[in-house]
Amino acid sequence: QVQLVESGGGLVQAGGSLRLSCAASGHTFSTYAVGWFRQAPGEERTFVAAIRFTGWTNYADSVKGRFTISRDSAKNMVYLQMNSLKPEDTAIYYCAARDLPYSATSANLRDYKYWGQGTQVTVSS
Repeated sequence: QVQLVESGGGLVQAGGSLRLSCAASGHTFSTYAVGWFRQAPGEERTFVAAIRFTGWTNYADSVKGRFTISRDSAKNMVYLQMNSLKPEDTAIYYCAARDLPYSATSANLRDYKYWGQGTQVTVSS
């Protein structure tokens, strides 16, 4: 069983930066691929970035070059560094862990079994 808790959201001006954190419980968390997703009001939840246990990463086109996902397996933490933020990045951000250990990353939210409660990111223009 994996439990996830996000933190680090807040209000920032366009062009600013935030770092989101995802803290996990579960001694095998380091073997799970982890993704970040976001959901704006009235919209579907969409893929942002993901990282495999090997450290391999992939990103949505809309955040490439601006966001960086990383993990500290020793601390059971996954991070999302967000730079050059835009108003359209405003959303609730969720971290999620894949359904099985040693899985590849996925942009499909249905492949993720464990979810945090989300953290709000608001970017003002």
